[in-house]
Amino acid sequence: MIPIVNFDAYSLDQTTDSEDSPNVQKLAKEICHAFSSVGFVYIQNHGIGGSTIQQFLSTSKQFFDEPVTVKKEYTVPKDDYYGWMGFQSESLNPERKGGDLKESYNFNPRIGEKGTPIKVLPNFYDVYNNFFEQCQELAYRIMDLMCIGMGLDRVYIRNCHQLIGQDGNLTSLRSLYYPPVPQDVKPGQIRCGEHTDYGTITLLFQDDIGGLQVKPCNADFKAAAPILGTVLVNLGALMQRWTADKLLATEHRVIIPEEEIKRKTGRQSVAFFVQPDDDVMITCLDKSNKYEPITARDYLNMRFHATF
Repeated sequence: MIPIVNFDAYSLDQTTDSEDSPNVQKLAKEICHAFSSVGFVYIQNHGIGGSTIQQFLSTSKQFFDEPVTVKKEYTVPKDDYYGWMGFQSESLNPERKGGDLKESYNFNPRIGEKGTPIKVLPNFYDVYNNFFEQCQELAYRIMDLMCIGMGLDRVYIRNCHQLIGQDGNLTSLRSLYYPPVPQDVKPGQIRCGEHTDYGTITLLFQDDIGGLQVKPCNADFKAAAPILGTVLVNLGALMQRWTADKLLATEHRVIIPEEEIKRKTGRQSVAFFVQPDDDVMITCLDKSNKYEPITARDYLNMRFHATF
């Protein structure tokens, strides 16, 4: 159901070909077709090494294994978006009872080393910052291909994301941990409630536990199983609005596994949430004026306030 696309022609390992290259044109069309039909795409041969991903997951797990008293020192401040969010502190589908059965750590390089748990994990900032930078470059390349596929200037969307990792842009790297499922789960409570992502695109890295489901338009929820070596990329709601619904932000969730062994096993994933620069005015790219203009920051704040 979700297309699998070979990203080799635009991989981080490659110097990018001309946008007129047949391989690049083919890849751009495949990416846009996936986003216009399903809203998700698996990309292979993306260029982020398996050892880099494993180092990130391992470092994250070490942090999540720390006592709650330690993790609380890094709780997200009320006036910011970055830091630790405790178990069941977030509910992405407010209609479900109880919080989502997960905890997370949100990272952005601008918080600096002192804002991260380097006291307990000295390499934490370096590992997170390196992974952030690689995700940023991969996201830029995906956005370039989206522009090529839509007939826009190749760097149009990239240029609306120039402040990633700096003040004025809320792109974040989120490490998620879903602990073994507790015995006192409330009726209807799941690991992550139904939602669409807020921004431009999201890069998702999964371990092998599974549980992610997606719901394409006019269809039931289907499993988005982990595929070794791939990054799962999905479109955000802001990007759907930006394209006047030509590309689709698809609802998704993480359910509790049916298999007892998986219920008793923690799950890890990593999401790189790409947001435009705060002051970018989001107006329909096809000039249809289907949606009123809104700044990226105002749109994101509107979505955040509905969730937290």
